[in-house]
Amino acid sequence: MFPMVTGFMNYGQQTVRAARYIGQSFMITLSHANRLPVTIQYPYEKLITAERFRGRIHFEFDKCIACEVCVRVCPIDLPVVDWKLETDIRKKRLLNYSIDFGICIFCGNCVEYCPTNCLSMTEEYELSTYDRHELNYNQIALGRLPISVIDDYTIRTILNSPQIKKK
Repeated sequence: MFPMVTGFMNYGQQTVRAARYIGQSFMITLSHANRLPVTIQYPYEKLITAERFRGRIHFEFDKCIACEVCVRVCPIDLPVVDWKLETDIRKKRLLNYSIDFGICIFCGNCVEYCPTNCLSMTEEYELSTYDRHELNYNQIALGRLPISVIDDYTIRTILNSPQIKKK
């Protein structure tokens, strides 16, 4: 009889504990339901991206030595490097460099493994066009630095945090 009583007591304690956990989770749900929605007016309000955000790739033509390490480490062999071998000085001369951002998965391997640091990630995340062929950037388009969200006076910045408070 005694083991049966302790079994009922354990069952009762477990039931009370489960009911308490269910009540706590329901209170969290209700606290989220009472919040007002936060609407971001996109062209005029933008999020400040995290410090380690991987956006569009920036390319510096003068630093590149056409070693093609970026092509080898890319999981989809995306960067296109055109070069010509200068036989008199026995070095490669870079002719063209391009990346198609319609296919790029923004893994950042090309930036990590570049020996001359000619590639870097920017905070630009607005790569949208109506024609996907416009996302194929050559060395001139890759060389343009985007305007920083923080420095743009026409945009009100919003911190990228999970708990955005309304003023």
